[in-house]
Order: sequence, then structure tokens, then C-alpha cells
Amino acid sequence: MSLWSRIADAVSALAGGEGLATVFDRLRTPPERSVAFAIAVIALGAKMAKADGRVTRDEVTAFREVFTIPPGEERNAARVFDLARQDVAGYDVYARRIAAMFGAGHQTLVDLMEGLFHIALADGAYHPDEDDFLARVAAIFGLHEREFRSLRARFVQGAAPDPYAVLGVAPDAPLDAVRAAWRQAVRESHPDALIARGVPREAARLAERRMVDVNRAWEEISRERAG
Repeated sequence: MSLWSRIADAVSALAGGEGLATVFDRLRTPPERSVAFAIAVIALGAKMAKADGRVTRDEVTAFREVFTIPPGEERNAARVFDLARQDVAGYDVYARRIAAMFGAGHQTLVDLMEGLFHIALADGAYHPDEDDFLARVAAIFGLHEREFRSLRARFVQGAAPDPYAVLGVAPDAPLDAVRAAWRQAVRESHPDALIARGVPREAARLAERRMVDVNRAWEEISRERAG
């Protein structure tokens, strides 16, 4: 059964009157966590679309920045989006349920934040309300401020990303510490590592983008220190 069919089943299992947030209480263990991850990205993406006031943008196009969505499966992603957009529960309810499912500060929550950044930037703009939304979600997830700054440095255009911010280290950190941070980021960015912690295979492009970013940051710092 495909990820998208499993998402449709999870949503269909909601009883009358139950909100989408209930799904996160039912999908706490592997392999259900990969379903929960996808629903979380889509649901929070829907809430973020409200945050920047552009609820009419093409959500499927935005989600394709994160997921591989086969032809004919768009309706399942769109259904979750519509349910979240119509749900009276706030984004903070979703975020707290998701944080409780994975555990505050868990690396999977960083992966999920990456998915939201992909969606936020899919239309080529980064709205201040989106930045505020993402910062609040990151805080609920228990992420460190440096982790949020690292994500923003990688995704938000307008200037070359600070390689130190991308790796989450101080500009005056010893080279050995920078190298250790880079190696840790590479390990965490491997597709197998993402899948092991609950990221669905259909979201493998998260690993691809992160690997490019962290390797580029290390190369820039290496050249700078060598010179």
C-alpha cells in the first residue's frame, strides 16, 4: 500500500467530530510514523498558507517541493490540506501533538521543519508572517534557536548563506569543531538515516537538498581557513 493510500485510510478513520490532530495520537510507532510525518507537513503547511494570507496558492505544487506525489495521488494530499485548513484547531494544537509524538527536539522535527521551509519558499517569496509561524512551530518543537537560524540561512534567499550558520557553529569555532559538525550533519542527512527516524521515502529530496547545503558550507569554510 502506498504512502498516499495509507494517508487516505488514516484520514478516513476519523470519526464524526474528530479533528485532524487526533491522527497524531494514533500514529506513534513505525511504520505509521512515516504517515504521520507526511500528514504533519501537509497539515502545518495548510495552516502556514493561512498565516501568509495566500490560501489560494497551488498546494500540490508546494508539496512537490518535499514529496514525490504520483499522478492520481494529488487528491489525497489535497484532502489533508483542506481538512487542516477548515479545522478550527490552531496550528499550535497540531505542533504540540506532533512534538509529543516524536519527542521535543527530536531530529525528525528538524526534518519536518525543513519540509515546511520548502513549502514556504515554493512560491519564491518568504513572508514575515511565514517566518513568525515557522519560528513559533520550531519553539513548540523544542528546537534550539541555532537550529532555526541554520534552517533559515539555508532556505531564505537574498544573500549567500552563512556557512557557519548552516552548520550551526560559531565563526570562531576551531576547525576540528567545524569538521565534527559537518560530519554529524552528513550522517544525519543520509537518506537511510532519515527513513530510520520516520521520514517517508517519498520525501527523500529533503536529504538531497541538505547534503548539498552542508557540503557546500564545509567547502567554503575549508577554503576560507586555508587561505
